Amino acid sequence: MAELLLELFSEEIPARMQAKAADDLKRLVEDGLKAAGLTWTKCEAFATPRRLALVVDGLPEKQPDINDERKGPQVGAPEQAMKGFLSSTGLTLDQCEQRDVKGKLFYFAVIQKKGAATVDVLPGILDAAINALPWPKSMKWGAGEKRWVRPLHNILALFGGDVLAVSYEHVKATAHTFGHRFLSPGPIAVTHFADYRAKLAAAHVLLCPSERRAEIVSQAEKLAEKAGLTLRPDEGLLQEVTGLVEWPTVLMGSIDAEFMAVPPEVLTTTMRINQKYFTLFNADGTLSPKFIVVANQQASDGGKAIVGGNERVLRARLSDAKFFWDQDRKTTLASRTPALKDIVFHAKLGTVEDKVSRIEKLARRLASGDFTTEEYAARAAKLCKCDLVTGMVGEFPELQGVMGRYYALHDDEPEALANAIAEHYSPVGPSDACPTAPVSVAVALADKLDTLAGFWYIDEKPTGSKDPFALRRAALGVIRLIVENQLRTPLLKFFGEAIELCRVSTVSSAGRTGKLPQPILFTHEQIADDLLTFFADRLKVHLKGEGVRHDLIDAVFALGGEDDLVRLLARVDALGALMGSEDGVNLLAAHKRAANILRIEEKKDGVSYAGVPDPELFVQDEEHKLFAALANAGALGQKLAGEEKFEDAMAALATLRGPLDAFFDAVMVNADEKNVRENRLKLLSQILTVTGEIADFSKIEG
Repeated sequence: MAELLLELFSEEIPARMQAKAADDLKRLVEDGLKAAGLTWTKCEAFATPRRLALVVDGLPEKQPDINDERKGPQVGAPEQAMKGFLSSTGLTLDQCEQRDVKGKLFYFAVIQKKGAATVDVLPGILDAAINALPWPKSMKWGAGEKRWVRPLHNILALFGGDVLAVSYEHVKATAHTFGHRFLSPGPIAVTHFADYRAKLAAAHVLLCPSERRAEIVSQAEKLAEKAGLTLRPDEGLLQEVTGLVEWPTVLMGSIDAEFMAVPPEVLTTTMRINQKYFTLFNADGTLSPKFIVVANQQASDGGKAIVGGNERVLRARLSDAKFFWDQDRKTTLASRTPALKDIVFHAKLGTVEDKVSRIEKLARRLASGDFTTEEYAARAAKLCKCDLVTGMVGEFPELQGVMGRYYALHDDEPEALANAIAEHYSPVGPSDACPTAPVSVAVALADKLDTLAGFWYIDEKPTGSKDPFALRRAALGVIRLIVENQLRTPLLKFFGEAIELCRVSTVSSAGRTGKLPQPILFTHEQIADDLLTFFADRLKVHLKGEGVRHDLIDAVFALGGEDDLVRLLARVDALGALMGSEDGVNLLAAHKRAANILRIEEKKDGVSYAGVPDPELFVQDEEHKLFAALANAGALGQKLAGEEKFEDAMAALATLRGPLDAFFDAVMVNADEKNVRENRLKLLSQILTVTGEIADFSKIEG
C-alpha cells in the first residue's frame, strides 16, 4: 500500500471558494479512483489561501486483474456474425468457450486484463480531476490557454515518495512546495504527507482550516479577556478570515473616540464588511472602542505597525460614515418620500413610492381595531423605505431599516413607529428574530404580503430552484409572523386586498408613464387561491423543520380552504396527539380497512357507496351501535371543531374505537343478501365521512 500526495499551489484563492474547491477535488479524485478499480483507506482534502491539498492513503501498487466475459453468437451462426464477434474481442475461435444457455450453445469470449501499475494510472486521474474543478470564476494567465481560479505556480504530486507525471498548462509536477509568502517563501522538499504537513508548519503554514480557525478564536479570546472585553460571535466572518491567512496572528486595535457617537451598527458593519475586523463588547454589553484584526504574518515590533496601519484605514472608513451620519440628519426622513418615485421597484409594479403607498394601506387594515396602532402602522409604512435615499444606506445597503429607525428617532417620531421601520424587513431567515410589537408586525406583514401579491399578480412566481425575488423567504416570513404572534389573520381576505391594490397601482403607474398595464390572465380569486397553495407548501417546509410529521400536515391540508394558520396548526397538533394514542392507532387502522374494502367493492361493482345507510336494513346489533356512534361522534366532532376545540373533537373520534372493533369482529360486510351488503358498504362510507370532517385519514401513514 502507498500514499498519494497532491498539492496545487497558486496565487490567493478567494476565501469563499476554498472549502468547496477542496471538497470538489476530493470528490473528483475519488470518482477517478473508483472508475479505475482502485481502493483506498483514507482520503482528506485541505485548503489554505494559496493551496489545495489532497492525501489518499492505502492505495494498492497496481489495479486488480479482471476477467471480461462477452457473450457471442450461437454456435452455427452465419460466418459474418462470427467474424464481427471475433474482431471485437481480438480472439480466435479456438480461444472462445462454448456454453449452454437455455438449451442452446453460444460462444463466450473470456478476456483477461492485467491490472496496470497504479503509478501509471494516477496521472490520468489527477489530470482529469484538475481540469474538471468547477470554479465559480476562473482566469487565464501568461501565454497559456487553460483556466484556473488564480495563476497556478506549482504542482506537488507524489505517489510512494516518487514524483508523478502530472502537469497543468506549463506547470509540471515536482517534489517540493513553498511555505508562507513572507515568513518562509523558499521551496521545501517533501517525501510524504506527514513530512509535508510538519514542514509547512515549520514554514509558518497551518494546513488544516480547523486548526487556523481554532488558533484565531483562542488568540482573540485571550486578548479580549486580558482587556476585560467580550468577543462578539461571528461564524461567517470567522470562516472568511480563516480563508485569508495561513499563519494567523491576532492583534487588537482602537477606534477613535470621535466615532463612538455614530450608531454601533454602522461601526460594526464597516469593520466587518470592509475591514474583516471582529467586534468587541464592554462588560455592560455596549460596543467597545476596540477591535480585533487577524494578520497573516508575525512582526518584529509586536504588531504595532500592523495595528497602526489598520487603525488609519478604519479611521478613513469611519470618517466617511460619520459624514453621512451628520449629513443625513440635516433632512427629515419624511421629507425624503418624494425621492422614492425615482427608484423602480419592478418594471411591472411601479416605483418604491407605489409600493410604499400599497404597504401603507395594507398596514392600516392589518392593524385596524386600535386607533393608535393603526395610525402608527400607517405612518411607519409611509417612512419605512425613506432611508433608501440616504447617504448612509447608499454606502452601506446592509443598514436599510436600521438607519431608518435612527433617523426617525432623531425626528422625534414615536419609538414604536421607529422600531417598526427597523423591523419591517424581519424575519429575513430562520435564525432572524421575529417582530412581536403590534406596529412592527403590521408593517412587516404588509411589506411581505404586498411583495407576494404583486409578483403573483404579474405572474412572476418562483419556478423550480429559481426564486430571484426571494418569494419563498417572504412567505416563510409571513408564516412566522402569524404563527409566532398567534395572529388570527384570514389570508385569503388580505391576499385579495393586496392583489387589488397592485391592480390599482399598476393602472395608476401606467397612466403616469403612458404605457399600457400588463394584461392579467387570472381573476383575483384564482391568484389568491394559487398563492394560498404556495403558502401551504411553505408551511409544510416550516413545520417539517419544527419536527412535525409531514403526513399529519398533509391530512389537515387535504381538507382545503383553510387560510387561518393558527387554527390549522391547532388542528395538526390535536391530530398528532390522537395518532400518538392507542385509540388513534386503532381508529386509523379501522379507517384504512374500511377504505380498502370500499375501494375494492366499488371498483368491482362500478358504483359508489357514498351515502347514508338505512337502519331498517341492519341485521346485527353491532351495525346499530356503530351507526349511532358515528352519528354522535360526527355531530359532536363538527360542533367542537367549529368551536376550535380540536383536542376535544379528536377525543370524540376516539370514542369510535370500541364500536369499530366490535363491528369488524362480528359483521361480514359482503353478506349474501344484496341489499344488506350494499347497506353495510354505505355504513363503511360513513366512517370515512365522519373522520374526514376532522382530517383526511387516508394521508396518514400507518
